[in-house]
Amino acid sequence: MAEHFELLKTDSATAARRGRLRTLHGTVETPIFMPVGTQGTVKSVTPQHLHEIGAQIILGNTYHLNLRPGSELVRQLGGLHKFMGWDGPILTDSGGFQVFSLAKLRDIRDDGVAFASHLDGAKLFLGPREVMAIQENLGSDIAMVLDECPPWPAEREVVAKAVARSQRWAAQCRQFATDGGFLASGHHVFAIVQGSTFDDLRREAAEALGALDFPGYAVGGVSVGEPEPEMLKQVAATTPFLPADKPRYTMGLGTPPQLLKMIALGVDMFDCVLPTRVARNGLVFTPDGPMNLRNEQYRADPRPIAEGLRNYTANFSRAYLRHLTLAGEILSPTLLTIHNLHFFLDLMAQARTHLEAGDYAPWHRAWIERYEGSRSAKT
Repeated sequence: MAEHFELLKTDSATAARRGRLRTLHGTVETPIFMPVGTQGTVKSVTPQHLHEIGAQIILGNTYHLNLRPGSELVRQLGGLHKFMGWDGPILTDSGGFQVFSLAKLRDIRDDGVAFASHLDGAKLFLGPREVMAIQENLGSDIAMVLDECPPWPAEREVVAKAVARSQRWAAQCRQFATDGGFLASGHHVFAIVQGSTFDDLRREAAEALGALDFPGYAVGGVSVGEPEPEMLKQVAATTPFLPADKPRYTMGLGTPPQLLKMIALGVDMFDCVLPTRVARNGLVFTPDGPMNLRNEQYRADPRPIAEGLRNYTANFSRAYLRHLTLAGEILSPTLLTIHNLHFFLDLMAQARTHLEAGDYAPWHRAWIERYEGSRSAKT
């Protein structure tokens, strides 16, 4: 077993895992959801809010933080933890997703990606050396390798080239992290498995990256437009071939049922902007499915959003929260984000409890069935 990751229990009926990941800024109990703080902040909430609702680890983004305020400035001011006032672990994305999402502003080359800044058009370049240097400046607990995320759908030849390029970049990132002492000083670097919808390419990528002995591994290139069954198929085609003694992270998704289904496929870590983004539009999560507080039926509803979920937002009625949302008050996204993030984090805590109890399989099926109502729950 890897020194930094302890696999505490594996579910007998699924591939779900209960684990413990050690980082420089604290221990993370898995499965875990990671709130997204792209610009060095989780939108509309403070680090204190995050601690109060049980956040263990959050995300930052290499591409965005290097554009502003600049990773050198962050380093001069003590690193990202001190800069943003968060004392827990931080995982930083390498900027690889921007290779996908900012397709009109970049040129992919064998040595990296040339960008035109989405802010002012300024030219910049991200290669393996650059992304590792930026993440070292930020002081990331977990740094992600640079990768190329092909779109969906994509031709096999396009995907195969992206997989090969991503593997070369991953090896280079690991070498830079080794040579510079980043790994030796206790930071982690996670590789990213691409392969789109081609099972054999995913297996080959997972096995090749596994041989490089990274501290952790991510399933990349999912939730890029494909339907949910295809997304789950890609995760299922990847996780069995990742090292069992290393944490597994699926990037950039998903809904509460999707998280539980992916835990059952052997995934340990997740991130997604969904709970924060929809909160800003009045959508909140409950055990009986999502709730749109803008609806008239909540105009005089005195109940909290969800019974039994105790956080600061639970002090307020649905009626009041609806009023804030319709009035466009700044307090609305703060209160609704606190609730939504707590809902996701509490769901992960429940998953850990049921993994320890040995009944994860029936529990997660029943949870999904309730959440989705009449629709059948399929793992």
